Amino acid sequence: MKPCVRIFLCLLFGASAAQGPNQNHFKDQRPDRTGVQEPAALLQEKQSFHEPLTWRFPDPPPEDEPNFPPEFELKPPTAASSVSAVCGDSTVRVEAKKDLLGIGTPVQAADVTLGGCPVTAEDHEAQVLVFESELHGCGSQLMMTEDSFIYVFTLLYTPTPLGDSQILRTRDVSVSVECHYQRKHDVSSQLFTPTWTPFSDSKASEESLYFSLRLMTDDWLFSRPSAQFLLGDMMKFEVSVKQFHHAPLRVTVDTCVATVVPNIDTVPRYVFLGNKGCLFDGQLTSSSSRFLPRTKDDSLQFELEGFRFQQDNSGMIYITCNVRATAATAAVDATNKACSFSDRWREASGRDDVCRCCDTDCGDGSQSQLTGTGTQWEQETTFGPITVEERPL
Repeated sequence: MKPCVRIFLCLLFGASAAQGPNQNHFKDQRPDRTGVQEPAALLQEKQSFHEPLTWRFPDPPPEDEPNFPPEFELKPPTAASSVSAVCGDSTVRVEAKKDLLGIGTPVQAADVTLGGCPVTAEDHEAQVLVFESELHGCGSQLMMTEDSFIYVFTLLYTPTPLGDSQILRTRDVSVSVECHYQRKHDVSSQLFTPTWTPFSDSKASEESLYFSLRLMTDDWLFSRPSAQFLLGDMMKFEVSVKQFHHAPLRVTVDTCVATVVPNIDTVPRYVFLGNKGCLFDGQLTSSSSRFLPRTKDDSLQFELEGFRFQQDNSGMIYITCNVRATAATAAVDATNKACSFSDRWREASGRDDVCRCCDTDCGDGSQSQLTGTGTQWEQETTFGPITVEERPL
């Protein structure tokens, strides 16, 4: 197209120069452009202005695949090992690092207690909080096995909000601290003061006896791992004595008292067994509490229907019993018996006649005799705490 335009302009210029001022000669002789087709490219360009203009953002570039390190593993959390304890004859000393959680952040001393007891001392140089308590203090719980007395304390950390905000960056922590004491001739607890009497003058008989009071499973085969019950549940207790080289012994329970704390001299209290082996609960409350038939002389089993004290909301009870062992050859009588009441008094060994005194006074009786020597051992033993909750509606 451009060469044609150039040629046309050249002819026009030459003609103008030849004619001089008379330019209308060519003006009247201009070629008629009617019917001449416009070039295709120019036509498309003109048409494009009649169409709407559109535009959009370009598509984002494709995301790169994440580049993870090879063989990456999360580190498992490790225990902080920030609490230690020293158990004495009658006291316990618990030390807790201020970096209790092992994260490099010290805790506030006011946020840490031992069973509700505050810090008794603080070692600023070692960054350690110190708690000291009697074995029966600071909310301790006493548990008992065949071989040990166990005092259980709970170290509690309850964080307070940071500053004036409502946020926390740590969580509640509960650490159990246990002091184990072997059951020997005597123990440090004031609740456990056994009064031993030598069995005979022989050296072999000078070893101690081991009494136990424990909760049992429903089939009576194992110790019950939980001391939580609902109202109306039957709590199954077994009293036993470990004899070793002694002549055969028979174990009996003279009295049992229920309290809300491990102290029989407090109120409220409920004496559900007394008068030298009479289980009153079935007679007083029409419950199903009873002694089971005796199958062995060195153990005795009884069931106590679960209950709560009316003016106590904790549902917590402790059972304290006076346990006694006598020679198995001694007669079952008014002072050596295990009686419970259903429609009438019944004795665990079948000697129901010895239960007649349960409605009156069975007296102190006299010690059974074997080889001319008194054969009687007694111990006051406590089990608890037991929690009895209300049944859901």
